[in-house]
Amino acid sequence: MELKSVAMEIPEGSNIIIGHSHFIKTVEDLYEIVVGISAQAKFGIAFCEASGLCLIRTAGNDKELQGIATKNAQAIAAGHSFVILMKQAYPINFLNAIKQCQEVCNIHCATANPVEVILAETQQGRGILGVVDGFSPKGVENAEDVQARHKFLRQIGYKL
Repeated sequence: MELKSVAMEIPEGSNIIIGHSHFIKTVEDLYEIVVGISAQAKFGIAFCEASGLCLIRTAGNDKELQGIATKNAQAIAAGHSFVILMKQAYPINFLNAIKQCQEVCNIHCATANPVEVILAETQQGRGILGVVDGFSPKGVENAEDVQARHKFLRQIGYKL
């Protein structure tokens, strides 16, 4: 077995969701979830089949994001993994619906941060062990940081 780290390409102003599913209809179901929540979201989806033809299945409404999602899926190359790239939308608004999708097994990350996917490669194929999402903490928040966090969440409309 060999361990690998693969950096994801995340275009400026985009977010990435990486997950694990179990069925070929994943790409279509994820497409319907995204457009059902936000018709304004720009996105691309890529899903790696794990049997049969073992193709990367793609969908989306933005060719650039669809192409980069496909490139990221090719770099991961782990069966039944999926990548969603989105602009003009945030994962927080989609995650519960994605997690409720009957074939989705796991969400590894949902972020705009730099991401590295940690993979195990065996003779059979690859599997996602986890992700490195962003950077390590630099300290613990103080009272001023708490106030700034509270203010920010209200400023962007997620708290009253």
